Amino acid sequence: MAQITKRYDFVFFFDVKDGNPNGDPDAGNLPRVDAETGMGIVTDVCLKRKVRNYVQMAPPMFNNKPKPGYDIFVKEKVVLNDLIADAYKKLKIDLEKEPTDEADGKKRNENGIAQGGEITRGRGKMCSDFYDVRAFGAVMSTGANAGQVRGPIQLTFARSVEPIVALEHSITRVAKTTTERAETGGSEMGRKYTIPYGLYRTHGFISAHLADQTGFSQEDLDLFWKAMQEMFDHDHSAARGLMSTRKLIVFEHRDALGNKPAHELFDRVTCKRTSDEKKPAREFSDYEILLDEKPFAETFKVVPVN
Repeated sequence: MAQITKRYDFVFFFDVKDGNPNGDPDAGNLPRVDAETGMGIVTDVCLKRKVRNYVQMAPPMFNNKPKPGYDIFVKEKVVLNDLIADAYKKLKIDLEKEPTDEADGKKRNENGIAQGGEITRGRGKMCSDFYDVRAFGAVMSTGANAGQVRGPIQLTFARSVEPIVALEHSITRVAKTTTERAETGGSEMGRKYTIPYGLYRTHGFISAHLADQTGFSQEDLDLFWKAMQEMFDHDHSAARGLMSTRKLIVFEHRDALGNKPAHELFDRVTCKRTSDEKKPAREFSDYEILLDEKPFAETFKVVPVN
């Protein structure tokens, strides 16, 4: 598979309508917000979760079967240490016996724990088997120990382009979970939190050097772009309302090091209101996303991803 040879920086816009894009467990699951500015926040972890879910749902296929190497490491109801241990079993490295290579030590320091070059081989196996490990990196120094991986794809927190307003809705439930509650009669009250509308912006970075270390390929990158465009269409829920990808602008540099600082490129992407700024925005049509690419026309190109 073709390896990535160039650096990429990108700007990603998405919006939410009548939903909670990322609840804060420290605030009763209210939408995350910057307390000083009122801007809404969606964490990088939240966005990566949606990419993982998409890849797990729609991996590349070969002979009508999912291609090897596109499993997901960080997923629900999976014991991560078991996956690390399985990697060593696939490599036929018995961590209960003495190392087979003297370079890894003459004796096992601790049964069940990899050491020396074993960790390097285990880390390589995890990268080859799991898409999210080679894309986002992972801490795998627990259990059998496959070390740590720094992924080539990094995302910032997403922030709304304007302050958001969190609404609290009272809801009722007539069904009861226990006999005791059923005997009380009546309805039970609950709470639901949403924002009427918010347009969010996040920035991303893709390192060719780190991609080479993890084996992140051009095919993997194409799948990532596809996931960023389609992941919200397969992640609908009553809590999240209507979430949609609105714009993905990708800057491709000429080489692995890049030829312009990322912030200079990001500054060329602006968002402005097209409707009356005194009224709250309620649709994406209330905004216009602009790209000024003339000053850097010879040093980067905008990659079409649609």
